[in-house]
Amino acid sequence: MPIYGQIQSFEVTNILIVSVRYFGGTKLGVGGLISAYKTSAQMTLDISNILKKTINIQYKLTFNYDLMNSVMRIIKEKNIEIVNQKLEMDCQYIISVRKNDSQAIFTIFDNLYKVAVKICE
Repeated sequence: MPIYGQIQSFEVTNILIVSVRYFGGTKLGVGGLISAYKTSAQMTLDISNILKKTINIQYKLTFNYDLMNSVMRIIKEKNIEIVNQKLEMDCQYIISVRKNDSQAIFTIFDNLYKVAVKICE
């Protein structure tokens, strides 16, 4: 549990820490082993570059040009990332939204008249 305790204290997920101990002739005992594993995990996490990633969902928005201002206003207000856009006969945007905010964003665009919203697979 000492390695797991360090993972919890650093509040990281999706991580693997491997600690290998070679016996050098000195018996550490239970307390010494716990301390050694804890220290090795802590030192590893201290020097690691921890990346923060979010789980995102992509939506495809299809709408007419006359709704461009309304759609863009929502995108800017909600700080939504545009992944791709096609401006042909209709406008098509693929947007990326944090999973936590996805239902609210879906509802906002779904309530706009003549805006089709689909989840990208």
